[in-house]
Amino acid sequence: MGPAWALSLAGALSLAGALAGDSGAPRAVTPAALDAGSTGSTGGDPLGHGRGLDCREVRKRNSSEWCRFVRSNPDCRLDGGFLDYLGGVFCVFPAGLLPLAITLYALWLLYLFVILGVTAEKFFCPNLSAISTNLKLSHNVAGVTFLAFGNGAPDVFSAVVAFSDPRTAGLAIGAVFGAGVFVTTVVAGGIALVKPFTAASRPFLRDAIFYMVAVFLTFLVLYLGRITLGEALGYLGLYVFYVFTVVLCTWIHRRQRGDGLAPPGPWEPEMPTDAEERESSGTNSGDYGEEYRPLLPYRETSLRILATALSPLDHRKWRRKPWYWRLFKVFKVPVELVLLLTVPVVDPDKDDLNWKRPLNCLHVVTSPLLCVLTLKSGAYGLYQIQGIFPVWGLVMLVGSVLAVIIFLTTTNEEPPKYHCVFAFLGFLASAMWINAAATELVNILRTLGIVFQLSNTVLGLTLLAWGNSIGDTFSDLTMARQGYPRMAFSACFGGIIFNILVGVGLGCLLQMTSSQLVVKLEPDSLLVWILAGALGLSLVFSFVAVPTQCFQLGKAYGICLILYYLAFLCVALLTEFRVIRLAAA
Repeated sequence: MGPAWALSLAGALSLAGALAGDSGAPRAVTPAALDAGSTGSTGGDPLGHGRGLDCREVRKRNSSEWCRFVRSNPDCRLDGGFLDYLGGVFCVFPAGLLPLAITLYALWLLYLFVILGVTAEKFFCPNLSAISTNLKLSHNVAGVTFLAFGNGAPDVFSAVVAFSDPRTAGLAIGAVFGAGVFVTTVVAGGIALVKPFTAASRPFLRDAIFYMVAVFLTFLVLYLGRITLGEALGYLGLYVFYVFTVVLCTWIHRRQRGDGLAPPGPWEPEMPTDAEERESSGTNSGDYGEEYRPLLPYRETSLRILATALSPLDHRKWRRKPWYWRLFKVFKVPVELVLLLTVPVVDPDKDDLNWKRPLNCLHVVTSPLLCVLTLKSGAYGLYQIQGIFPVWGLVMLVGSVLAVIIFLTTTNEEPPKYHCVFAFLGFLASAMWINAAATELVNILRTLGIVFQLSNTVLGLTLLAWGNSIGDTFSDLTMARQGYPRMAFSACFGGIIFNILVGVGLGCLLQMTSSQLVVKLEPDSLLVWILAGALGLSLVFSFVAVPTQCFQLGKAYGICLILYYLAFLCVALLTEFRVIRLAAA
């Protein structure tokens, strides 16, 4: 309920007149954009037709001018996405029904977070696990690469999408830094409160040092006001070095212990050590209605296999769960059903590797069709070859032929030798779903920022950061309650290293072109520096406090972290509402 509560608070403050306009956010701009903006004088045009007015100015005008202002102002155009949120709130809904529009947008925002969470947890992560198994990767390498990518997919995709538009770059900075502050204070402090424990010394110091270096690099980039190609590649290179360091530290640790664990062979997965507590991987076999197998084997028909595989409900599990779980499941069923239709899942933990012959043959058609229809919001899929035949039709035709061939050359009982290819197809399809949801998420947050006259930075550090971190929060706290606080605490620092290095590095790298190898970041707000400083200070505090306590973390440490986050949030909101501001020179 955090996002809805924040929206209500923002709306009340907006109506009270506390929001005086955009307090500024880091903007990723190119020289061409700067040149275009410099000629954006409004002159005598009161509506700013065709001019470069800030879209947040719309709320300062008469309600009868809102629609014309939004339609004619280039700054009000939302790049990408399938829905025109600005047009909906300012043109479709009358001014008197603005609260209703905002309520519907808030509900849709929450549902987008559900879509991101379900896609990442049930489809993206299992396929990444299957890929790492097929590539014979060790647990350590898989944990800091594929598993980190799976857990951080919503954050990274949101950052990449936000960096793709100069007007929403503040969302990326706010989300990456905001999630970092939230995870390293609230989540880490909550783990210490739930289950006091002794932290693993070397992994904590390693991750804290790497994260502080990443924050310092980002602070330096913001100070210089631009990120070059070399610096963007440096972010990615630093993460590669981090992966190498994790592998090297694990090898040294084993050599020092002398526990006799030999390195894994080329076809043998690495055995976990005491620092790598066992955890279940892959999807729950009962999540999607898979009934218990009968005692006597029998051949199921293809139609029954398809019907069972497409059922998002497990009736046995449904009867055991409480009412609130059932209610939430009802909201997730439409998402899960669409995902089951379009995303194959390979599960190495099952005997049949989750091979569902009729459904997997259907995936050969639906997954590529999904990819072309979601790429660039369907621009490529709707393109007509020679002005006659659409691309989506060609993809569907080729996919149908391949599906028929696979169906005729395979059986229901035995997965084919090339079944691992479906893991890569599922990875691509789920990534496209996450990217599409992240695009809608960024667009709706920008719309809410315009309605409430909030900066992108404060939206990023609150709504976007909370929404993307809520899953990690519950999973880490649950892991701590189940007796694995060290693993949960390590995940707090290890996961966000991937988010900041890959999110910023890849996001800026994809924005660069052959003619423009520099992305300009202009932090014109005190809030950006408060955000960066707060994250750096929280890391320094943990880096000093944890070794001082001999790595024994208790409730006092957890309370200090949570109080620190509350103080940071108060300062950030007061800065956004211009209660705290820099004194004029």
